[in-house]
Amino acid sequence: MYNRLISLIRKEFIQIIRDPRTLALTFIMPVMMLFLLGYAATNDVRNIGLVVMDQDQSPSSRRLIQAYLNADYFKLSGVVFSEKELRARIDNNTARAGIIIPPGYGKTIAAGKTAQVAFILDGSDPTVASTALAAAVLIGQAHATQITSERVKKQGLSNMMLLPIDVRTQVLYNPGLVSAYYMIPALIGQILQFLATMLTATSIVRERERGTIEQLIVTPLKPWELVVGKLTPYVLISFLDTLEVLAAGVLLFRVPINGNLILLLVLSGLFLITTLGIGLLISTIANTQQEAMLTTMFTILPTIFLSGFFFPLAAMPTWLRLISYAIPLRYFLIISRGIILKGVGLSSLWGEVIALLIFAIAVMSAASLRFRKSLD
Repeated sequence: MYNRLISLIRKEFIQIIRDPRTLALTFIMPVMMLFLLGYAATNDVRNIGLVVMDQDQSPSSRRLIQAYLNADYFKLSGVVFSEKELRARIDNNTARAGIIIPPGYGKTIAAGKTAQVAFILDGSDPTVASTALAAAVLIGQAHATQITSERVKKQGLSNMMLLPIDVRTQVLYNPGLVSAYYMIPALIGQILQFLATMLTATSIVRERERGTIEQLIVTPLKPWELVVGKLTPYVLISFLDTLEVLAAGVLLFRVPINGNLILLLVLSGLFLITTLGIGLLISTIANTQQEAMLTTMFTILPTIFLSGFFFPLAAMPTWLRLISYAIPLRYFLIISRGIILKGVGLSSLWGEVIALLIFAIAVMSAASLRFRKSLD
């Protein structure tokens, strides 16, 4: 039995090596996805174009403008002298925000009164607009607090500057709120699902297209031996891709691995059983490699949007959140992010592990039964 199985695994490895393009794609694609998602798919908005309309031209107004420019959120895109020109800059996308400082701003501040400043935002891109809005409010409040503190100190009333509430925040696991730290652990699950499903489905369909599946059927190989022999090389390739993504994430994006790497690999193997089962199931449905690839894409697209990979599940309608419970990637994302970022152990992930175990048994059993019938 073992000789038959090893011979089939060896034959599958030889077939993979004889297709260098697919093999190269298998290892290049994870790095490419890592670069695209690590650098492009980020909510860390910086360098928002800011156009300035300073009608006061006083040291106080220039100090306010500098407070906004000193932050990483804004960069100066130009100076205008009318609201019409400011609106035109936002309309033609040379700026995403504009600040209007009214005449007499400096005198109002010097008199100890409240000066009003207008901040105009381009809301066509909600992500940029929400970041700019939050930054504008926070920077304005910080600058106002600084002015008030200086005013009180001049009057010798520094003890009266004590605030009644002092809220001190602490961000755990990702203090810098870096999007790459959140995205790269999830990318492991996405790559495992995409590559394992596609490679498994197309490899078996390729045997059927070439007519070699009949040759395997007439051999003494049992159906389960055929399944194991065909899937084993892709399991190894998927694990190598996982290590590749982890290494690239640590070296390129400085993603900290706070948890147990062995536990992560073991649970990745559990998730991999599910994805291999899906690929095996697709191979029993598709008749050509092109059909297998299209079916794979059809199954992967919903998981990207409903697993919490890109968009938070808490922001989705209730009926979509209910559907997401039927997606294995949802549970693996919690596992990978929990181990890598939070450093949690198995005791904190029992619910997700049990869910993945149920999916793995159900999907692989259904795929094996259907695959056996297709051989018969």
